[in-house]
Amino acid sequence: MAGRSPFIIIAAGGTGGHMFPAQALAEALLARGWRVALMTDPRGARYAGGFPDAVERRTVSSATFARGGLPAKLAVGPRIGGGIAAAVVSLLRDRPDIVVGFGGYPTIPALSAATILRIPRMIHEQNGVLGQVNRLFAPRVDAVACGTWPTPLPEGVEAEHTGNPVRAAVYERAGAGYIPPGEYPMSLLVIGGSQGARILSDVVPGAVEALPEALRRNLRVSQQARPEDLDRVRAFYEERGIDAEVEPFFSDIPRRMSEAQLVISRAGASSVADLTVIGRPAILVPFAAAAADHQNANARALTEGGAAIRIPESKLDAATLSEHIATVLTDPDGAAQMSRNALALGRPDATDRLVAMVETLSRKETS
Repeated sequence: MAGRSPFIIIAAGGTGGHMFPAQALAEALLARGWRVALMTDPRGARYAGGFPDAVERRTVSSATFARGGLPAKLAVGPRIGGGIAAAVVSLLRDRPDIVVGFGGYPTIPALSAATILRIPRMIHEQNGVLGQVNRLFAPRVDAVACGTWPTPLPEGVEAEHTGNPVRAAVYERAGAGYIPPGEYPMSLLVIGGSQGARILSDVVPGAVEALPEALRRNLRVSQQARPEDLDRVRAFYEERGIDAEVEPFFSDIPRRMSEAQLVISRAGASSVADLTVIGRPAILVPFAAAAADHQNANARALTEGGAAIRIPESKLDAATLSEHIATVLTDPDGAAQMSRNALALGRPDATDRLVAMVETLSRKETS
């Protein structure tokens, strides 16, 4: 790599779960003098707004068998084939030192082209179960990084537990001091992805109402809810005199999480990573329809490690949730221990670990 900046192509799909760690790696490598390009499909490109302007964008065709009718499914093969051909041409014209995939169908062209051209390549899996594309490529890449541990792997495949990189705003609050619950104002944060979750809008307000009055009067709720649920959730809290802020999205979740005594959340990989880096007790409600039940896998380490309580969707109701909220918020010592347990499971240096893997593997290209 002498005489020029090292060059990486990062391939990622269109969801935040894929894009957040990809963005973190891009930012870290740019700071170390790398040239960085993001390769994705047109849908993924719409979700790439958080990447630094210095990251080059390369768009190729891809598709998924999971959506559309028979005509759309019949078109998947040709579209992916065309994307692979375009990626091969792109990599031949401007050969990277390494290609790193973060999952999703848009990573197929880049990883396939790197395989054909024998360019060093690796994948990063955020969830506790390999996604379809990462499962396909795991035996065909030079290295596998896992954000959640343990992650079952195909026979003969080894992986390194790097953890999931978190946004800078989360990293800045890593290990923030935890104030255990007590006879003073407390914060309950409810998050269900960037647009909230319907089941949490249905159940959480009733669970808060069912808390003992002595506990409820000290509680302030910050809850994400889908736009169509905002009015009814806000009205429920207001009619019962419960101090609550309900919005479709909070841009300052790291701050709210660091100030919370308890977090109620889905078990997406990014949310779990945030909880372990900041270190907060949680009640997790894994999304039952998640592919390969990966949210349950994401929650496993926290529940087994004493950092979270897991409630399956099928068992979630106001009475059950209220009981668990009260259990945490009336046990200061137990809540503080959950906070410490969460921190013990965190990997705040996940980005550094990924960078180290990338730099080691990329040397194969020039050795």
